[in-house]
Amino acid sequence: MSAPTDRPPCPPPLPLSRSLDELGLTAVLLFLVVSVVRWLRAPSSPMYVADLGIALAVVGAFSGLLLVALILSPPGRRSGGHMNPAVTIALWLMDVFPGLSVLPYVVAQLTGSVLGVVLARLTWGPIVGSADVGYAAIRPAPTWDPSAVFLAEVGCTLGLILLVGFFLAHPRWHRFLPPALAVALAAIIAFLGPLSGGSANPARQWGPALLSAQGTDLWIYLVAPVIGAVLGAGLHHLLIRRFHTHQPLSYNLSGPEPARAGAA
Repeated sequence: MSAPTDRPPCPPPLPLSRSLDELGLTAVLLFLVVSVVRWLRAPSSPMYVADLGIALAVVGAFSGLLLVALILSPPGRRSGGHMNPAVTIALWLMDVFPGLSVLPYVVAQLTGSVLGVVLARLTWGPIVGSADVGYAAIRPAPTWDPSAVFLAEVGCTLGLILLVGFFLAHPRWHRFLPPALAVALAAIIAFLGPLSGGSANPARQWGPALLSAQGTDLWIYLVAPVIGAVLGAGLHHLLIRRFHTHQPLSYNLSGPEPARAGAA
């Protein structure tokens, strides 16, 4: 007789259309982020902001509002509105996202990142690739060495995952998760942006780095958020066992996932 286990059964894989939703959402996210950086950082722009810290604070606020809008959009409600491989991996480790859907989601998110940057280049022209805009690729401050950047990216992603896990585990507070994520993202970009880059999302850097040929610390921006996600999910499980709190009930950042066709 098999030993009892408290782990929930593995969810069945999601339809491929959910991955396509993630591709579209991530493409829109990157297109608009690159666009706002183009308008704020190109010296010829009427909206040019010379001070990098102020510009990043504006980018952070814009990104937070954009994230809420995309999570609550119809595609976001269908797919879960992750737009971040680290979030997808963490929710899988929290036992609410199907393992067989992790790779399609991650591939879709990274592909959407490239597509969004390409669309921004086609829309705004060569100025997107100028030295001042640089396809909105993230760069650490010259005074920050790779180890500091790595720790910052791991830490901010770990915090985001704990935030996600907490709200997903409490249905009555679930609706506050999108605005909470918006505030957290805005703070990360505003405070860590001028220092480590403040990414916490491999898809955020993947497309801009490829098109700008900006390889500085790229591996950190791809690997560190995933490590933060793994540590965040592990710490979430430890907190559940320690304090007997609730396990996340959904992989959907906007609310419980829609009922599937044929479900009872």
